[in-house]
Order: sequence, then structure tokens, then C-alpha cells
Amino acid sequence: MNSALTRLYVSVQSLLAGQEGQDLVEYGLLAGMIATAAISLLGSLAQTISTMFANISTSLA
Repeated sequence: MNSALTRLYVSVQSLLAGQEGQDLVEYGLLAGMIATAAISLLGSLAQTISTMFANISTSLA
């Protein structure tokens, strides 16, 4: 009984001290920020390209 509690205590302590999960969270946050920036930039870029093609179409007509 005592050895089972000791193993449980050691495993809980190793989970609390581990940093493997922290790395995954940081990578997830970084990927989320990059995706948010890309989406916002592509939205404004699409509007600019649309305006350019409209201007070209008007000048050709």
C-alpha cells in the first residue's frame, strides 16, 4: 500500500514539474497568432487587389 502511494505521489510530482505540455501550448499560441495575422493581412490585400483589377478593367473598357 505504501509503495503504491509513493509511486502515485512521484508520478503526480513529475507531471506537475514536467514542461512538455507547456511547449505544446506555446506552439499552439504562436500558430494561432500567425494565423490571425495572416487572415487580417489577406483580407486587406484582397481588397487592394480587387480595386486594382477594377481600375484596370475600367481603363481597358
